[in-house]
Amino acid sequence: MLRGNYPATVDSKGRLKIPASFLAELQDSGSEFYVTSETGARAIIYPMKVWQEIEARLLKVSSQNPAVQKFLLRTSYYGQVVTLDKQGRLLIPTVLREAAEMKGNVDVLGALTRLEVWNHMRFVDSLKAQEWTDEDRKSLADLGI
Repeated sequence: MLRGNYPATVDSKGRLKIPASFLAELQDSGSEFYVTSETGARAIIYPMKVWQEIEARLLKVSSQNPAVQKFLLRTSYYGQVVTLDKQGRLLIPTVLREAAEMKGNVDVLGALTRLEVWNHMRFVDSLKAQEWTDEDRKSLADLGI
């Protein structure tokens, strides 16, 4: 499982050095990853196996479904298959890097089966804008969490 938040840096060539805490588990998934986003606000790094499971589920849904169309258009626009290099770096696609303001300091967060990468200030602002509510607590309690 991928969990926690580790600061990292996106270099001038757009490469993210994967934090050591995540690297071993990611390497167990292979060297290819799908880096994408639904909104361009952050990068999502899926091990290819995880992304292929999502694609398999999408194939079972009508391609005319508006939510599926929107999801595929966005994840294709921002997404690319990338390979982990020998130094443990992944390239963030240019279109996504520009949309998400990925340069310099970033936060790399584990989200169980994937990583999310945020511009540090954008992430902090997002946390502040989304209050933790009693409704959130109730929804998690209903799920047994």
